[in-house]
This record gives sequence, C-alpha cells and structure tokens, in this order.
Amino acid sequence: MDKSKIFFLLLLSFIGGILCESFWSVSLVLAWLILISAIVIIIINHKNKKLVAIGLIGMFFLLGSGRTKIELEKIKNIKNSPKNISTTVQIIKDPEKKEYYQNLVVKVTENDLWKTSGKNKFKLLIRTDLYRDFKYGEKLYLKCQPQIIENLSSDFDYRMYLAKDKIYYSCKKSEINKIEEKNSSGYKIILDFKNKLETNINRIIPQPEASLANGILFGGGGALSKELQEAFSATGMTHIVAVSGYNVTIIAEYLMFIGIFLGLWRAQSFYFSILGIFLFVAMIGFPSSALRAGVMGCLILWAIKNGRLASLNNAILLAGSIMLAINPLLLRWDIGFQLSFLATVGLVQMAPFWEKYFLNKYKLGGMLEIMLMTISAQLFVLPIILYNFHNLSLISIIANILILPIIPATMLFVFLSAIGSFVFYPIALVFGWLGYILLKYEIVVVSFLSKLKFSSLEINDFKEGKVIVWYILLIGFIYFVKIKIKKTNE
Repeated sequence: MDKSKIFFLLLLSFIGGILCESFWSVSLVLAWLILISAIVIIIINHKNKKLVAIGLIGMFFLLGSGRTKIELEKIKNIKNSPKNISTTVQIIKDPEKKEYYQNLVVKVTENDLWKTSGKNKFKLLIRTDLYRDFKYGEKLYLKCQPQIIENLSSDFDYRMYLAKDKIYYSCKKSEINKIEEKNSSGYKIILDFKNKLETNINRIIPQPEASLANGILFGGGGALSKELQEAFSATGMTHIVAVSGYNVTIIAEYLMFIGIFLGLWRAQSFYFSILGIFLFVAMIGFPSSALRAGVMGCLILWAIKNGRLASLNNAILLAGSIMLAINPLLLRWDIGFQLSFLATVGLVQMAPFWEKYFLNKYKLGGMLEIMLMTISAQLFVLPIILYNFHNLSLISIIANILILPIIPATMLFVFLSAIGSFVFYPIALVFGWLGYILLKYEIVVVSFLSKLKFSSLEINDFKEGKVIVWYILLIGFIYFVKIKIKKTNE
C-alpha cells in the first residue's frame, strides 16, 4: 500500500468519524474499544505497514468523532439568555440583504454579558429593515430581547444551520443605533470597494437584471424576487447566483489571462490568480460558501496547471478535512458545503470516463463538455438535492447548456461596467448595456424553462436509505470504469 493511498484512507476515516458522530453518537465504550484496539495493532504489528495503517485509520476515525462531539456539546450547553439586554455590538459580516429585509450578524463586545457563553464566543442574528444602511465593522448600540434560536419548521433544522456559524441567539424587538466611530481597516476598505461596485451596477443596469448581475459577480440571489428565485431553483441554475467554484474559476482564468498579458510567466500568472481569488473572497466578506468556492476553484486550477488528477483526489479530500477540522458541523448542517464538495468530486471522478468514451470520439465544441460537466456534478449532488429540497429539475442540463457559455462574458461586461464608472461613465454605459443584453437573455431563458409543464418533479419519498444506495452504486460504477480504463491502457 503506497503512501498516497494510506493518506487518502486516513483523511477518509477522519471525515467518516465526523459523519458518524453527526448522525449517530459514538458511545464512550465503543470509542475506547477502537482506541485500545488501534494502539495494540500498531504496537504488535509495527513492522507491518498494512496493519499499522488499519490502526491509524481507527485513530483518525476517533479524531473526527471527538472533534464533532466537542462542538455538539457546546451547543447543548447553551443557556437561556437574559430577558433584555442593552449593549454594544459590532457587525462582523457584510449585511445580507433579502427582498424585504436584511440580516445582521453581530458580536457582543462586552466581555461579561453572558458569562455562561464564554468571553466573546457567541454571535447574534438581527433582522432589521431593508432601507437602513449598515456596513461591516460598524459598532451599534443594541437593545433587544435575545432568545435561543428555534427551528421554524420540522423540515429544516434552522437552529443547527446557524449554530454551525456559532450564531446561537436571535434578537426580537430590537432597537439599533449607530455609534459614530471611524473604521479604516484594510478589510473595510475592500468591502467598501465592493459596495461601490454594486452601487455602480445598480445605477447602470435596470432591475431585475442588476440583482442578477450582482448575484453572478458577488454571489447571493437574495435580492431577486421570489418568483425569479423559484425559477432559478426549478431549472437547476441557482449555482450561478451563488459563490461557486465555477464562478471563482472564471475569475481566476481571467486573472491568469491578465497576468500573461502583463508579461508574467504562466506559473507566475497562476499565483497571481490565486491572490486574486483571495481578494475576491475577502471582498464578499469571507462567507463560508466563498471560502469553499475559493478552495475548490484553486484546486481545479492547480489540476489544470499540473494535469495531475490522481493528486487532486487527495488534495480535495485534504481541503475538505481541513475545513471540517475547523468546523465539523459543516458536514451535516451546511448543505452548501455538501453540494460544492460533491460537485467538485464529481467533476474529477467522472472526467476519465467522459474523456475516454465521449470527448475523444465526438467533437461538438464546448457544448459537449458543458453538458458532461453538468451531468458529472448532477450525479453527485442529486441525492442531496432530492433529500433536502424534494425537487428534481428535468431541464437543468438544457438550462446549463443555454446559459453557462455566456456567464464568463456576462461577468466580464458587468465588471468592466462597474469599474468603468470610476473612469469614464459613457464607456461604463456601453459595457453595462452589453451585460444587460446577456442578463436579460438569461432571465428570459430561465423564466421560460421554469414554466414548462414538466420542468421539474416533486419527490417527497427520497429518504436516507436511497441516498446511501445511490452513492454505493455511483462508487461501484466509478471503480468499475477505472479498472476497465486501466486494463485498456495496459
């Protein structure tokens, strides 16, 4: 057993421990049994690499389980909050604007407010009016009645969804007043620059195309009308208004081109694009979705640069393991993490099959590649979508083929329009209207396809067992294909 395979199995066992603890708590007796068995196996068989690997696999499983148990215990020990508070808080995330309201995530700056919660270890979620102007880093004087977040329905664990980001309390009947204080940190300058870009886009491009433009460029479809959000969901196109690996990869490829144009070598342009991805993620406020997209986008670029898919398997698993070691609650309670991770795995694992049996035989330009990439991602994320959202899009492949090819041009025109507003407004208008034409086309296509009679199906009986069977069959198929391709190449 080579080192690469052992490394892969250790990372997989770590994630397996997190998965097991997230759904079924590992008993203390079983944990001790695994630990003692692993130690005995390693000590007695220290010269046998396979048996030592088995012992280490058991230990890594316990590490994942234990890390998850620690986080779950913290949530169990959350105490009821005081009836009323009056305190100073600070906005620690760029405000999330919805259609009729906005959400603020704030940190309490007073140390002794809730001693049971620990010093500066908790955050508050505040829903406030959309018209009020709040920005990252601002300090506020808050009066409210905090309460432990509760689930809004039995279908979605809203409490754990927020708890994964260490948001345990929400505020009702809040009174918010700004505290005048200058904040000139480098991070705030980056966020202010992004806000100015959004303002420029809204000034040049009419609605609802402007909201779509901001969603494609900076992530987030909350500003879109409910009708449009449902249309994007029905056609499987929500990913273009989320910060996905696809959007980040487009940005990185543009940056690589700019680097080469400026005279950098290809290797230097690669690192230039990595720096650009970091600045982009910082610009949109370091949300977990952007961090995931940034990591996955960098991994895909790394694979393109080196052409080493085998190493990429371990790299993807390592990236996922690091993110889960920092926050193990992502695995079960962050659907975005599940979808982005599985979509990336799907693109990598299915690539040899498509290349062997389709791409090398049929030349249909970029259309075939887009279709096969969409199928790869859908095969790996579909069980999660059906389990959580009970919706099967029957036209997502058609929608992706019609829209994905023009997303890079859309992002370019919108960005040039936003930047051009600082330099020469007439040029910004030209790029803005070019972007508007593409955005209008995307909205028309999505709206039309979503209204087709059989655009999607509602599936309500896709339970855990079917999810497990789906992935077992998928893993079996990939294993069989790899064996067959290996024999063919020998």
